[in-house]
Amino acid sequence: MNWGWTSIAIILCCLFLICIPTYAAQQSFQPSELRRPKFNSASERFEVQREQMVQYQLRDRGIEDQRVLAAMSKIPRHQFVDSSWRDLAYSDRPLPIGNGQTISQPYIVAYMSEAAEISPGDRVLEIGTGCGYQTAVLGELAEAVYSIEVIPQLAQNARQLLSELDYQNIEVKTGDGYQGWREHAPYNAIIVTAAPKHIPQALIEQLAIDGKMVIPVGRWNQKIAILTKTKESVVIENTIPVRFVPMVAKSPRQ
Repeated sequence: MNWGWTSIAIILCCLFLICIPTYAAQQSFQPSELRRPKFNSASERFEVQREQMVQYQLRDRGIEDQRVLAAMSKIPRHQFVDSSWRDLAYSDRPLPIGNGQTISQPYIVAYMSEAAEISPGDRVLEIGTGCGYQTAVLGELAEAVYSIEVIPQLAQNARQLLSELDYQNIEVKTGDGYQGWREHAPYNAIIVTAAPKHIPQALIEQLAIDGKMVIPVGRWNQKIAILTKTKESVVIENTIPVRFVPMVAKSPRQ
């Protein structure tokens, strides 16, 4: 009888000792650690943030063009903003880039790029280079991109960064966006990243037949207009409300 109780006690002790390492191992993995992944480098962190941006800000909000999604998955948006704003580069908001200008929020960049319906062989005009991020997206989508920036310093900065990122199909110049870039017209698509009071006639003239222009229009109550040019007419569809910086012209009469 005594031997039986002794055997039971020994078995219970062994089971207790076996369970201790398992419990300790379970305790070492806290839920908070799973919610806060540790990155080996800033590059790895930005890559994860970029994929989250594409999933939650773009796909989940209705962006379907796979070429647009692929472009925004590839382009390092954090390199287009000042280092003091880099941690917010993939947030769903515009950010300052200096000279009173901003980089548009990712959703708007994707929305405008998708609305332009750009094919791989297209020639595209961009008005308002800014920091060059939207320009880079267009560079992934089109055969050739011509971009105009009215502020010389922004044009130079964008030109240098786009060159460092090896975009050989993009040309940037300083100039008046209201006048467009006639030397390379007609364009299959035109994207304007600043808001004029009205759609400039010069840009309509430089748009190819069956081409599309995507442009925010207005001062206080802005909407993105999608303009389609046909042989017979120009069709304009006003879409989502937005807030862009005003489009600046060298001529005060514009």
